[in-house]
Amino acid sequence: MSKLVKKVFFDNDAKNTAEAIEFLAAQAVELGISDDKDAVLAAFNEREAQGPTGMTGGFALPHAKSAAIKEPAIVVVKFADVVEWESMDSSAIKAAIAIYMPEGDAATTHLAVLAQVAALLMRPDFCDLVHASDDAEEITAAIEEGTAE
Repeated sequence: MSKLVKKVFFDNDAKNTAEAIEFLAAQAVELGISDDKDAVLAAFNEREAQGPTGMTGGFALPHAKSAAIKEPAIVVVKFADVVEWESMDSSAIKAAIAIYMPEGDAATTHLAVLAQVAALLMRPDFCDLVHASDDAEEITAAIEEGTAE
């Protein structure tokens, strides 16, 4: 699989899940992942309605699967302040690792990437690196290494 991480954003000013997901949908178009912000937003919101994607340790793992998404991609957003986002451990969300997946992609690809990123979030060294780093290349390398096939 080609390079998944498309961009790392720092100091995003989202205050809640809706603002964060709106930003992620807009970035899909800005980064060339999709041409249809509304379809990507609907896909993120549909997944969020199934159950919140806030994980543990200050991370959210929103993911969207849509025919409007042209290629598998990951976007990382570090927030300027904590974001109101329901999470598994009730921790305040400080970063989101968003996964974008084309509808036509094999379900196994989607689940594999999701499982790989979730596994990274269980590693304290990875979580500490993402929370502490202000270096997009360092964060990208850590995710690419953890999602290499």
